[in-house]
Parts: sequence; C-alpha cells; structure tokens
Amino acid sequence: MGAEAEVFPAWTEADWRKAAEAALKGASLDKLVARTADGVRIEPVYQPAEGPRALRAGGAWRVIARLDNPDAREASAQAQDDLANGADGLQVVFARAIGAYGFGLRRSDPEALGLAFDGVQFDAGTRFELDLGPDGPAEARAFRQRIRDAGAEPAISAVSFGLDPFAAAARGPFPADWSAHVNPYLDAALDLRSGRFAGPFFVADARSVHAAGGSAAQELAFALAAAVTLLRALGDAGVAPDAARAMLAFRLASDAEEFVSLAKFRALRILWARVEDACGLAPRAPYVQAESAWRMMTRRDPYVNVMRGTVAAFAAGLGGADTVSVLPHTLAVGLPDSLARRLARNGQLILLRESHLGFVADPAAGAGGFEALTKALGEKGWALFQEIEARGGLPSALVEGTFQRKVGENAAALRRDIARIKTPITGVSAHPQPDETPVDVAPGAPAPEPFASVEGALSPIRLAEPFEALRDRSDAILEKTGERPRAYLVAIGPEPAHRRRVAYMRDWLEAGGVASVYDGEAATPEDAVAKLAASRAPFACLCSDDATYAARGEAFAAAVKASGVKGLMFAGRPGDLEQGLRAAGVDEFVFVGGDAIAALEGLYKRVAP
Repeated sequence: MGAEAEVFPAWTEADWRKAAEAALKGASLDKLVARTADGVRIEPVYQPAEGPRALRAGGAWRVIARLDNPDAREASAQAQDDLANGADGLQVVFARAIGAYGFGLRRSDPEALGLAFDGVQFDAGTRFELDLGPDGPAEARAFRQRIRDAGAEPAISAVSFGLDPFAAAARGPFPADWSAHVNPYLDAALDLRSGRFAGPFFVADARSVHAAGGSAAQELAFALAAAVTLLRALGDAGVAPDAARAMLAFRLASDAEEFVSLAKFRALRILWARVEDACGLAPRAPYVQAESAWRMMTRRDPYVNVMRGTVAAFAAGLGGADTVSVLPHTLAVGLPDSLARRLARNGQLILLRESHLGFVADPAAGAGGFEALTKALGEKGWALFQEIEARGGLPSALVEGTFQRKVGENAAALRRDIARIKTPITGVSAHPQPDETPVDVAPGAPAPEPFASVEGALSPIRLAEPFEALRDRSDAILEKTGERPRAYLVAIGPEPAHRRRVAYMRDWLEAGGVASVYDGEAATPEDAVAKLAASRAPFACLCSDDATYAARGEAFAAAVKASGVKGLMFAGRPGDLEQGLRAAGVDEFVFVGGDAIAALEGLYKRVAP
C-alpha cells in the first residue's frame, strides 16, 4: 500500500484544478465549462462521487438489427444474414413507424409476414422488438398470428410488441379523446397477454422527442409521463400495478454526445424507480431499448455515421440499455445494403466481444462527472415530468401543444447552433469533402417514403439538412454548367498574415458547396483584381489579419468590388472597420459564430437567383 501511495500520490480537487489551470497558462477553468441543451453545467474537473445505483438486469446488452426492407423477400434475407452473423434480435420496423425513416414493412398480412420471417425461429432465444406503424394494434396482432402460424411457443417467444398510443404525436395533432384513442391499444395488449406472451406489450418511446429536436430532459419527461399514463390506463382496465409495470418497456435515442446519452440512460432507470416507489412497488429493473439517433445522421460523408453510431451504442450500452439498435450509416442516403448493415452490427460486436464492455455493471458509477450529470438530468427531467402531470398528464399536454412547443424551442436553438457552426458536424459543416464518392445502397431499393413535417407534431429532423441542401444546389450547378460556384480568396499581406483565415474560409465555403481559389498573396489591389479575373470566380473574400485589414482592407475592398464581382466577403469580425468596409463594397462579414447558412444562401441568390 505504501508503494502504491508513492507511485500514485493522493490529489485533492484543488490539486487537479491547479494542474488544469497551469495547462491553460493561468486562464480560468471557466473557459472549459460547457452546458447541455438543458442548461446543465459540465465542469472540467470532478472528484469521485457516489450516487444512486441504476437498477438494471445483469449481463451485456443485446445487439439488435433492423428489419426494414419494404420487400418481404428481401427483408427475409436481411433477417437471416443478421441473425447468422452476430445479431441477438431484430427490430421489426413497419412502414410509417417512428423509426421507419422512409422504409419499413409495408404489409402486415399473413402472406407478407410469412415471407418476411420464412425460416426464422421465434422461440429459440432471438429477441423481436416491434416498431409499429399508424395501425399498431392490428400490426401487433398480425405478428402474434405469424408466431402462431410458425408453431412457436408464445411463452418463450421473446417479443416486445411495441404498442405505443403516443406515437400519434409524431404524425400529426394528438387525438383529443384519449379514451377512444387508447382503447384499441389496451384491447390489443390484454389480448396478447391472454395468449401467454410474456411481453412487454407497451413501449414508452421517446425517440420522437429526440428526433424532433428535444433535449435529454424532455426525452426523460416524455418517457416517464407516457409510462405513468399507460400504468393508469392499465389500472383502469383492471390490471394490478405490479402486473401493469411488467407490460411496459422504454425506448430512447442515443446520439454521439457521449456523456449526455450515457447519463440519460442511467437517469431513466433511477427516475423510474422513483415512480415505482410512489406507486408502492419495490423497484424492479425496467426493460430499456436504445436506438442510435436519427437527427445526427448525415447524407454527406456518411462514413462518419459509423463513428457516430458506435459512440451512441457505447453510451447506451454503458448507460444501461438492455438492447441497442444502430442505424446503418447510409440510411439517410437510401435503404442500406449488406455492408452498411454489417458495419452497424459489427461495431457493437467489437465493443462487446473484443472490449468486453458488457461485463461491467454500471461502469459510470462513482465517476464524479457522470454522477453529477446523471443527477442534474434526472432533476431536470423530473421537474418537466411534474409540469406535464400538473397539466393533466401527457395526453392533455400533447393536445394543448405545450410539450411540442417546448421541444420546438429546443430544436430552434439546435438549428441556430448548427447554422452558426457552434456545433460543427464533421464531414458536413466541418472538414467537408466537396467531391466525395457516393456510397452504395441496397440494389434496386425503393426511394424512401417521405415523412411530411406537420404543424404541431413531433416531426423528425436531421441537423445536417440545411448544409446538405446547399451542397445539393452546388451539385445541380455543377451538373448544369460543368463547374461549382467558387470564390477567390484575396490574400492580403504575407502568408503568416493571411494563412489562418484562408484555411477557415476554405472549410466554410466548402461546407456550402462553394469551391475556393487561392494562389498566394495579392501584393496590391490591382494585383488582386487581376488574380480574381484569372480565377473567373463570381465571388471574392478578403483574407488577412486585423492589423493588415486596418492598413489596407478598404483599398482592396473598393478595388475588388469595382471589378464587378457578384459578392464580396470579408473573413473576420470587422469591429470599428465595419462602416468603412461596407462603404467600400463588402457585402458579408464571415466570422466564427456568424450565421453560415444565411450567408451561404445569400451567395447562391447572387449567382442563381
């Protein structure tokens, strides 16, 4: 013990803070403080801490593969391939389900399900998690019938039937008559239970909240409120509380924001134990499903989605999810092929079988940062849950639209941060590849069915869409004219003076599909005009340091603008120079934190109004 103490001397929090400040060359640690979308403060240094343990079943999480091909025969081939190569179960996605994302089984009749699950054993340990469409009760019963037709034993068929009356909030205005809306779901759940299936039958599914731009606390509040509402409905139908909770599962999204996602899954289990206690029940580990988040997926440079999905699986698995489904990296492009599905599956298998991450129970326990974040997210989520309950419960909050408006406010904040590149998206708004090679999708796959955004609904978004739309415009111009729109970078002063802003502008322009032309320093305004003419670029951008701008910026701006350029940008904040630069002809100031989407859209209006 003494030798260990010499090698690893005890450090206090003050010691760690002092060391961190030294690394920052005396700057305050507040410089490293971050905040989540819920306003939770994330400190740079934490001490070990204890918190309530998140109840979870033992063992590693299970790897779930999507079965979402609209063609039943192709879906069958998907299922056989996934189950033969490491998947523990299937997420059976029906068309227009929350997790369909444009695909999913379009038919649930016996013939279609017979083809889709030809040769699949239902009572051999494989898990099935249903992601139901608008006619959820009928689809759940149809799946029950398929199991019967296969001669499988219901009691040992591991099926989470996924009945979710709150999925309607993702498709349009929520039904005003809750009793009339929920009764078909209750009838289906009780019917399935009477058929000796173990369940769970309902799912409190908060993916739609995340997909619509909601925060972690909003997801937690929605999941709790949905589960409590379903407990009440089951109680009114004569189901005892202990039996009712066994009929419920939870499903959350997990994204590449690792710390928040991990803490969110831990917080859900802790909060649900609090609900159980309030119901007079001894806490029991709930069944929690995870899916990697749709809103983080990109069409551009989709290989980065492989890393996003792996981080999401890591966070959900370590946070306590019982099952994890990772969206294949090409899903935003089209129906994934076998390679994309294999990568989605194998990322998890590597985490489990090579890194052995599933053999540690609640690995975040005792880590000060995770404990603090779990506690804070739990408090925020619980407070929102109480607000929902005070308004009469989740059905009332959804009918009034109060919850959707809160999610919309968070989504608007996310979009602002994306547009200003405060939250960069790798491969899209940061380090884009303008001429990337298109990825393959499933041969002969149908186009995704559009999922229309509806006013007042929890409609899904993808955060990369505004930048991708600009890239699409660039591609259209390239196809029509043979070249992309481009901007000439007017480098003022020697290379050390302009290098940083030239690099920034190249990345910024390429994020919007605009090519950049750079050929070194322009010695004089006349030289800049000549270089601009040789480049044939319709746009120009002045690039230099602040001192050079102060001495020569206006002269260069006036000369370049007088050459007839369609748009003149200025890299950096103008400060006191703004009035003079605008008078000289600068149209747009480009700087960190500025609205890149608005500025880039302005360029396209100038070149192709």
